[in-house]
Amino acid sequence: MLTELKRAVWEALMELPRSGLVQGTSGNVSGREGDKVVIKPSGVPYEKLQPEDLVVVDLEGNVIEGNLKPSVDTLAHLEIYRALPDVGGVVHTHSVYATVFAVLGRELPVYTTELADLFGGPIPVSSFMPPGDRGIGQEFAQKTGPDDIALC
Repeated sequence: MLTELKRAVWEALMELPRSGLVQGTSGNVSGREGDKVVIKPSGVPYEKLQPEDLVVVDLEGNVIEGNLKPSVDTLAHLEIYRALPDVGGVVHTHSVYATVFAVLGRELPVYTTELADLFGGPIPVSSFMPPGDRGIGQEFAQKTGPDDIALC
């Protein structure tokens, strides 16, 4: 089920540690096709992850396919998908610099033309939410649109 989407999500996942955007098993990627979402399983090291390890859930979080537990952030991803129906994928990282801004509660400034062209303005930061809290997704959806980025 959803073989092409699983491959695309897996390829995006493999870029996260290579790019230095995650440490350990943190962060995740999900992709949506209709009312199904493919997401990284919880706690699996990136170097051991294979496309067939990804979990398929419905928009309510029920596991449709997969033997592993979906990411702790599944509920947050689902909140984004429900609030923003045009969004087809979510990438959740823990970049060192973005995390510092988030911990300080400061939006990420846009100083270069390239960043301004890409993001249009400062990248907003959400208030603190415990890991796995669906409020992460709710706040993200409130602060952004389908083409935006936010630090949550």
